[in-house]
Amino acid sequence: MVDDVTLVVGLGNSGPKYEGNRHNAGFLVLDVLADRIGGRFKAHKGGAEVVEGRLSGHRVVLAKPRGYMNNSGGPVAGTVNFFKPASVIVVHDELDLPFAVVRLKLGGGDNGHNGLRSITKSLGGKDYHRVRFGVDRPPGRMDPADYVLRDFSPAERKELAFELDRAADAVEALVAEGLEAAQNRFH
Repeated sequence: MVDDVTLVVGLGNSGPKYEGNRHNAGFLVLDVLADRIGGRFKAHKGGAEVVEGRLSGHRVVLAKPRGYMNNSGGPVAGTVNFFKPASVIVVHDELDLPFAVVRLKLGGGDNGHNGLRSITKSLGGKDYHRVRFGVDRPPGRMDPADYVLRDFSPAERKELAFELDRAADAVEALVAEGLEAAQNRFH
């Protein structure tokens, strides 16, 4: 039996300056998943930091594209070309969901998310799974680009570890049970 691999990509910006930003929600969820499989991210020639392991008995590659989120497509395509996954899951921040609400879907538009736009262009299509982690809309007239590059608020940080763990549970359910079952559990 072929041991199909699932590629789980977390979106974010590389570097310590961005670590706690809302835009790095995907990276933060992948950190939780890497802890679960007992792995550490290492540079890979595909252009991402990767960890290989098993979630719920299924082979996965966790990948954090190196560089800036708006250019995630190249590293994601390079990682896809190397590992030839059966499926791709992208974990990302979502402005149109309240803080920590998790939604799963297959395909769809990019809704102005430049990381998704870059991935869709590089992969040549939108047919990849998404795990969307809500970061809420910016207050007042704040520019959304400025908002997502700010750290989570002190109130959000009190709940963040729990909510990231829940989002990691959603990714694991998607890998192990498929989209419909995972949606039924987390929506």
